[in-house]
Amino acid sequence: MQGGAGAQVSSTARQASSSAPSPQATCPTCGGTGYLREDVPVGHPSFGKLVPCQCLQPKLEANRLSELRALSNVDALARYNFDSFLPDGLGLTEEKRTNLRRVYQVVRDYANRPQGWLVLLGGYGCGKTHLAAAIANEQIARRQPSLFVVVPDLLDHLRAAYSPHSPTTYDQRFNQVRNAPLLILDDLGTQSSTEWAQEKLFQVFNYRYNSRLPTVITSNLELEAIDIRMRSRLADPDLVQICTILAPDFRGSGADQTGSELSSLSLHSEQTFDTFSLREGKLSSEQVASLQQAHMFAHNYAKNPEDWLLLTGGYGCGKTHLAAAIANERVKQGHRALFVVVPDLLDHLRATYAPNSSVPYDRRLYEIRNARLLVLDDLGTHSATPWAQEKLYQIFNHRYNARLPTVITATDDAKIDERLKSRLLDRGRCTSIRINAPSYRGSEARARQRTTSRQR
Repeated sequence: MQGGAGAQVSSTARQASSSAPSPQATCPTCGGTGYLREDVPVGHPSFGKLVPCQCLQPKLEANRLSELRALSNVDALARYNFDSFLPDGLGLTEEKRTNLRRVYQVVRDYANRPQGWLVLLGGYGCGKTHLAAAIANEQIARRQPSLFVVVPDLLDHLRAAYSPHSPTTYDQRFNQVRNAPLLILDDLGTQSSTEWAQEKLFQVFNYRYNSRLPTVITSNLELEAIDIRMRSRLADPDLVQICTILAPDFRGSGADQTGSELSSLSLHSEQTFDTFSLREGKLSSEQVASLQQAHMFAHNYAKNPEDWLLLTGGYGCGKTHLAAAIANERVKQGHRALFVVVPDLLDHLRATYAPNSSVPYDRRLYEIRNARLLVLDDLGTHSATPWAQEKLYQIFNHRYNARLPTVITATDDAKIDERLKSRLLDRGRCTSIRINAPSYRGSEARARQRTTSRQR
């Protein structure tokens, strides 16, 4: 290279260097200009190009770290560190507490020595972002560069680079992301699924996969729901370690195991297996036997829910009581359960479209589709609009394929979409119990109320 007092630096280069980090004024190599022209023959790709002098490297590196911090907005996440994380959670069962502590240790080990890819999966608010940000903060504390960015924000940053007023070109921004020494992508799956967005993400994934650059990814999605091109990289056990967090939302009450504000189980707190009446001596032996069978099967299902349970019968026959009893029993055992009436469920989904909704549609749908135990009461009483049918099909189809425990109640005359009915008729996945008993809300209920009033 040509340097020193005779270094050939153009006036354009001098102007450019004035906005760059200041070089050492006494640098013997560049003579204080900060840049050198490579000594290569004419025709060489680098002929005439300027390169930074070694005296600029410390300040260039400091600027690069500053840009990464600004792009990451990691200062806003400074409170997310390992000391502020609760590895035992709040009000968790032993299984979930053990799971959370194991993931916490895996993440701490990764932060000490980032190698390969680390994928954190789990529901909203379970601690994924906290742990991912803790890795970034740990690296910054060690003065190691890392880029933490939420996936939709990343795509916005890339789009903004197309603007003629952008201080950074698209290529510069894209290379900054692709080549970050440690890249942390938060909330994969919450981005818009346009072809452009999918293509940009795949390019980032593919480049870092081939270069085996340390990468951390968090997502609320199941692995199977992620774009297949990216999923194929995430499924490589030689490079990727996947951790699924089972803990519920830390932002909730912690000990509340009913699921979310969606759940109306609190309205059915008195409906347990102990309070379920078999009405012996008041009904025919056939009807009592039907109640006994339903009660016994529901009780056994509550001990270890697997696949689906469909409870059918007339209005007021006890379907909802048994469904609520299953959910109450699971909550009593320290598990989570989501109990919701089908028309209410659809109203909750519609409400997310409102501009002032505090819950996005994707989060609400995810919460329902992936509930550990979902109880859908009164299927068939909802409005049968194409939108309603489509939403229910999405929920049914996901839970059917994932074999997630689901309890459904419906009256004998319920009008159910054929696509839903085909899943309910699969005897390998769904057990159907029909309750052959009259309504509790008839003359027997009124007689019980009269007896109670006389006793008072």
